[in-house]
Amino acid sequence: MFHVTTILLALTFSFLKIPAEKPEVKILKSEFIYEKAPFPSCHASTLLETEDGILASWFGGTYERHPDVSIYTSRLKNGKWSTPEMVADGVENKDFRNPTWNPVLFKNSLGKTILYYKEGPNPREWWGLYKTSDDEGKTWSKAIQIPPGMLGPVKNKPVSLPDGTILYGSSFETNGVWSMHVETTNQEIKNWKKIEIDNGPFHAIQPTILSYPNGKIQLLARTQEDVIGTTWSMDGGKTWSTVESTGLVHNNSGIDAVTLESGIQLLLCNPIKDGRNKLSLLMSMDGENWEEIYVLEDQPKGEFSYPAIIQAKDGSIHMTYTYNREKIKYVSLVLE
Repeated sequence: MFHVTTILLALTFSFLKIPAEKPEVKILKSEFIYEKAPFPSCHASTLLETEDGILASWFGGTYERHPDVSIYTSRLKNGKWSTPEMVADGVENKDFRNPTWNPVLFKNSLGKTILYYKEGPNPREWWGLYKTSDDEGKTWSKAIQIPPGMLGPVKNKPVSLPDGTILYGSSFETNGVWSMHVETTNQEIKNWKKIEIDNGPFHAIQPTILSYPNGKIQLLARTQEDVIGTTWSMDGGKTWSTVESTGLVHNNSGIDAVTLESGIQLLLCNPIKDGRNKLSLLMSMDGENWEEIYVLEDQPKGEFSYPAIIQAKDGSIHMTYTYNREKIKYVSLVLE
């Protein structure tokens, strides 16, 4: 019986292209996107594979919340990152400007590259905007404001569902209460809708989205309760379970995750209760049992935070994160 069960498990893993054992992590590249930039501080990067290389974006300025904080991009092409270029700011008129925040890159099924971001004095009062590009992020449209009551993706990339709906992980920080929810649009970024989630006892924000077969979806989110929170949908994102703990100790900082083509789930996070000096890559088969498979940073002090992670068409995995608020670090790898 044991022998038959073992064979069945091996066949199942083979069919799903999921390794029965912990994979080996092979680092392809580890570097800073830039060495010098026209801003001293940076944070909150995002990634997108385009037809013209890997596109990264983040916000940079004097310091977070300073009115001069703007959105920048850089492109990895032929093994080299381009000089950071400012693509959005919070200038309202010649006398007044707001800081900008948390860019999120995405490509819809119509071939448009979309840059979502926030503008406003702080996360309690900010609003959502987006720009579109028809040339893989080389040039951008004017900013379009997301309808009131919606914010779009607050930190992490949205996903396109099988029916063409774009699903956004979103959240509000108002009156001392943090709560996550999801929003949806069609591929034309129209017909905005908000779907509430019962956050239970958790103060959860900035969810990231993982996908499973048969319309099953999972959100993972940072919380104020020293753990990563989670909620599940069994009907393609229409309804959600009450937020509960994953049991993963966390420091209440930004996270990101991705569903690989193989079905493996990867999570980038700070797996410590305090500080942002350790950043790890975790793997799961089911979204419930997680294993650390690689440590990107583990230093006595420093900040290594707000990661982004994507999988490219060739199967390689690409990650960025804030490095001491001074640079954006880039790492690519494959699982073997």
